[in-house]
Amino acid sequence: MSGKGNCYDNSAVETFFKSLKAELIWRQSWPTRRQAEAAIFQYINGFYNSRRRHSYLGGISPVAFEAKVA
Repeated sequence: MSGKGNCYDNSAVETFFKSLKAELIWRQSWPTRRQAEAAIFQYINGFYNSRRRHSYLGGISPVAFEAKVA
């Protein structure tokens, strides 16, 4: 967190949680907390961090970006 009055301190995290809710949470329900935790873990590590297109990378996935740079 940054100092008082800085409105950009949480913007990256808020964007992530907006995406998580819109792409996963609001579309499904899970009978147990453990199943919900597993689904969120899979979303973050299996989709969001590797295959999902990110605007800051020019609209390509991190895997494609790394392949392009390498």
